[in-house]
Amino acid sequence: MRFPILLCLMLASASIGAETYRWVDAQGRTIVSDTPPPGRAHSVSKMGSNPPATPDQPYSLQRAVAEFPVTLYTAPDCQSPCQKARELLNARGIPFTDKTLQTPEDFEQLKQLIGDAFVPSLQVGRQSARGFEASNWNNLLDLAGYPKYAVGNKPNNGQNK
Repeated sequence: MRFPILLCLMLASASIGAETYRWVDAQGRTIVSDTPPPGRAHSVSKMGSNPPATPDQPYSLQRAVAEFPVTLYTAPDCQSPCQKARELLNARGIPFTDKTLQTPEDFEQLKQLIGDAFVPSLQVGRQSARGFEASNWNNLLDLAGYPKYAVGNKPNNGQNK
């Protein structure tokens, strides 16, 4: 009875930080998948991987990272909103992949993933938000179980002076 549970845990842990691939198939369709493309695919690109959870992180953070990986989509000309987006994620101590869109294909890929090519955009698991609005982003992150503050960053509200 323990073997199936162990196997499931091993498979789940192997998928953490899995790379995402984008390619064009023989029929000209753009495919985005976590499995490598077949031999006949062309225009193959890796989209990166999400940082894995580490054992020194709180369990709630490890679980959120495993179940709802976070990707921030930015562009080189996105200054203030993208910086504020990074600051929010860093202040909460959230491991994330920062994907800078540089080519028309990158923007098309984002459009395929979240339905729009707008930066900054945030993907939390299968949920997404376009444009930086702290309250919306915090809501997505809260629902995914991410902590509100990075370890050691929790404000003390005047207590414990």
